[in-house]
Amino acid sequence: MKASELKEQTVEELTRKAGELRENLFNLRIRRRAGTLESTSDVIKNRRDLARILTLLTQKQGTSKAQRKAARAKKATT
Repeated sequence: MKASELKEQTVEELTRKAGELRENLFNLRIRRRAGTLESTSDVIKNRRDLARILTLLTQKQGTSKAQRKAARAKKATT
């Protein structure tokens, strides 16, 4: 999956795709542990695609992880 293709998608589409990749990554890890996974490189490709999507989501939302964490902490104390 190319970053240029991902940049054209909306936040909702990227969020949905990230959920799908997380689920797929979970299934690949289970299959790897069970010994039924044919290509272990699929796990690495999936992980990188997920990281690429999460990076774009952060950029599109305009917040960093530290900023979101600070906002949640502030909201919890009020």
